[in-house]
Amino acid sequence: MREFDLDNVPIRDSKARGLLNVINREFGTLAWCRKWLEEYYPRHIMPLKRLVDAGVVKAYPPLSDIKGCYTAQYEHTILLRPTCKEVITRGDDY
Repeated sequence: MREFDLDNVPIRDSKARGLLNVINREFGTLAWCRKWLEEYYPRHIMPLKRLVDAGVVKAYPPLSDIKGCYTAQYEHTILLRPTCKEVITRGDDY
C-alpha cells in the first residue's frame, strides 16, 4: 500500500520511479497485492523493494494464525455443515 500522506518523495532509481507511477495510476492509496503488479510491471521485485526501503510503499506480511499456515479473509462468516454451506452474516444491507 502506498503511503497516502507522502507527496513528492525523490526516487533516484528510474525503475522504482516507473513502478511508483504504475502504483499511483492503477491503485492510488488502496491496498493491493504484489502479484497484481505482474500485469503492469513484470520485473517489479527489486523496484518494489526499493520503494519499501524508502518508506514510500508499506509492506504487509501474509496473514497467518498458525506458523507456516496462511489465513483467508472473507466478507461473510460461512458455516460449513456436512450437508450444506450457510452464510450466517448475510443481512438486508448486503
